[in-house]
This record gives sequence, C-alpha cells and structure tokens, in this order.
Amino acid sequence: MTTVTQFILLGFPLFPHLSVFFFCLVLLSYLLTMAGNFLILTLVFFDRRFHRPMYFFLCNLSIMDICFTNTIVPNMLRGFLVDGKSISLTSCFTQSYIFFLVGTAEFQLLAVMSYDRYVAICHPLGYTAIMHRRVYLQLIAGVWLGSFFSILAPSTFIMRLPFCFDVMDHFFCDVGPLLRNSCIDTTAIQMLVFATSSPLLFSFLITCVSYSIIILAILKIKSVEGRGKAFSTCSSHGIVVILAYGSCIFMYSRPMLGQRFEFDKLVSVLNTVVVPLIHPFIYTLRNQNVKEILKDRMFSCGKMLQYNGHITV
Repeated sequence: MTTVTQFILLGFPLFPHLSVFFFCLVLLSYLLTMAGNFLILTLVFFDRRFHRPMYFFLCNLSIMDICFTNTIVPNMLRGFLVDGKSISLTSCFTQSYIFFLVGTAEFQLLAVMSYDRYVAICHPLGYTAIMHRRVYLQLIAGVWLGSFFSILAPSTFIMRLPFCFDVMDHFFCDVGPLLRNSCIDTTAIQMLVFATSSPLLFSFLITCVSYSIIILAILKIKSVEGRGKAFSTCSSHGIVVILAYGSCIFMYSRPMLGQRFEFDKLVSVLNTVVVPLIHPFIYTLRNQNVKEILKDRMFSCGKMLQYNGHITV
C-alpha cells in the first residue's frame, strides 16, 4: 500500500536566510558535546578514582548522549546546507527508533542518578552497602530493558503503516510527522504513543521526589557555605531536568491530533542539541573532584612533555 520510498525533511523553512548561521551554531554545539562526553569517558576509563557508581552512571549518560546526538544532529546539519533533505524509509524508521530508544533510556537514567544522589546525601553511611556493583549494574540493565519494551509496540505499528505523503515538516523523523504522513487513520496509534509515555512521567516523578528530599536534607546543613555549594549543584541539575523532561512531556505526553509542528520543532532543538550539550558540563565538568583530577592529568602531561623535550635536546 505504501507509495512513498523516501521522505523530504523540510527542516526550518521559516529561516532560510539564517541557514549558514544556524549551521555554524549547531556544528559548534555538536563538536562541544562530542568533546565533553569523550573527555568524560576518557577520564572515567583511565582513572581508578572515578570507578564509583556515580561516575559509572555519568559514563553511561555520556554514551547515551553520543548515540542520541549522532542519530539526529549530522542529518540536521546536512539539512541546513540543502533546501530539503531526503531520507529513505528504512533510514527514517531507524533514526526514529534509536531516537526514542536512547531518549527513553536517558530519562530513566536521570531518575536512577537522582536516586543515587539521594542515597549518597541522605544515607551516606549506608551508601556503599546500598549502591554496590550488582545493584548499579541491575539498574542500568533495567534502564535499557525498560526503554526497549516501552517503545516496542508503538514502533512496530508505526513501521507497518502505509505512507502516501513524502514531505515531512520536521528536521528528523519524529513520531508526530510520521503519523501525519500516513494514508490511514492513526488515532489508535497516537493514543498508544500517549499511553506508553507513562515511563517518562514515572521517571520524572522519581526525579522530583528524590531532589525534593535532597533539598530538605540540604536545608538542615548548618554551614552557610555548605548549603550554598549544595544548592548550586541542585539548581544546575534542576535546570537540566526541567529542560529535558519539560520539552519531552510537552511533545509526547499529549494527544497529537490536529497539531502544527512549527513550535514543536523549536522545542525539539532543546532536547536534541541544547540538553546533550549541557549534560557533561552540568553533571561532570563542574564537579570539584573532576576539576582537580583533570588539573592533575594536565599537569602530569605538561611535565611529561617538558621532560621529553629536555631529553630530545
């Protein structure tokens, strides 16, 4: 029944005169995102001081961000340079599936990380007993399995749809434009997508509860300096949570009937470009331990280069 073999992604037709500017801006964000996440992976892999549950979760977040960003942003960059960009049906389904698989896993990981911080701050003496190796490996396995099963049914139905329209008003293969391009009524699938967004709301609830308890614990700290540092960390984490969850809840936890996607495209930029960019800097590179270890590494590298230079001379 399908008469379409590829889709034409319109991207941002309202800003054609700014395409070069947006290309440079998104490219810079992409390069910074990749550099920040690969730096985290390198530090965690080579330094035993980072072999702790918190950094294990951050390492997984970096891997997810790398996969998530490379699924969307390279195609988005090509779209800025060409007036309309074609993508095959298979590539479109693959992009959409990976986007939702990794995206859902990432939100569940944020909830796991908030629970980890709750245990570390509110139960510091029992932290090593609660968050031992077996537990955090099981949590990561649960994150990926939960993501896989939550998107399995809607993804299967979407891939079996017949399509009659090849122009897609978006910069990637999002679920809303895909359903709108179908030849048949997709109301049932839209309701299924809405229903399967419950893990997103559940993980958001866990994150909110965890940080609320953490804030109450911080208020009990007598040191003004200690409270200030703790609130600084929590506020930065809160900004990431609001941006990430807020944008996705707005787009996927509501009915899609009769929507126009111009505003949704702008919101999508938040969780495809902005949030992956700020993740490594908010969660890891602002950490005092990370700063000190990074300085030690840079100092050691500098000393080694200086020593090798003396030997060469």
